[in-house]
Amino acid sequence: MRAGKGKMRNRRRIQRRGPCIIYNEDNGIIKAFRNIPGITLLNVSKLNILKLAPGGHVGRFCIWTESAFRKLDELYGTWRRAASLKSNYNLPMHKMLNTDLSRILKSPEIQRALRAPRKKIHRRVLKKNPLKNLRIMLKLNPYAKTMRRNTILRHAKNHKLRVDRAAAALEAKSDEKGVPGKKPVVGKKGKKAVGLKKQKKPLVGKKAAATKKPAAEKKPAEKKPTTEEKKPVA
Repeated sequence: MRAGKGKMRNRRRIQRRGPCIIYNEDNGIIKAFRNIPGITLLNVSKLNILKLAPGGHVGRFCIWTESAFRKLDELYGTWRRAASLKSNYNLPMHKMLNTDLSRILKSPEIQRALRAPRKKIHRRVLKKNPLKNLRIMLKLNPYAKTMRRNTILRHAKNHKLRVDRAAAALEAKSDEKGVPGKKPVVGKKGKKAVGLKKQKKPLVGKKAAATKKPAAEKKPAEKKPTTEEKKPVA
């Protein structure tokens, strides 16, 4: 059964191809093979490529009769004489007279004209980044080493200037706040300057409440005499 819509187009059944029998004269050969499924009969004068290679697949089993095989020379001719039953037809000629290609290539005549094989192996060299690799940068720019040295020295000089400037500013500030006549001494490990008074931090919470002075005791107010306590009139 055919797969697809060919079933609706009068092509329901399919059959495997069998051998192809090629004959020259029909002396009852068609009737002899017509009832065998898969067999195709062809006349040598009416060869069809669709029957010889169905589906574009070369290699179908073909059975030739003796008379059909002999008639091929008259139909297509040979490399020595042209075809008698066709006009202006010649068999395709081979471009190579000797098909042993390996022997031709290894012959001394060919090898003498060829270039000698290059057996040296050239491996790929890793390309390094000159911005990250100083050795490669020096190959491209020999002055890069001097430029880098000058940059490092300039950075060190600028850093020293910044440190000295900050120290001078701190010293001037401490002179303004300190006792006149005494300069505050700055320790090595961030010690506070000598001669400066410590500022007291504001107290918070219970400590602040405890330090507050007690409020002054109020004197009891004198009671005014009421109407009942007034003296009677005489």
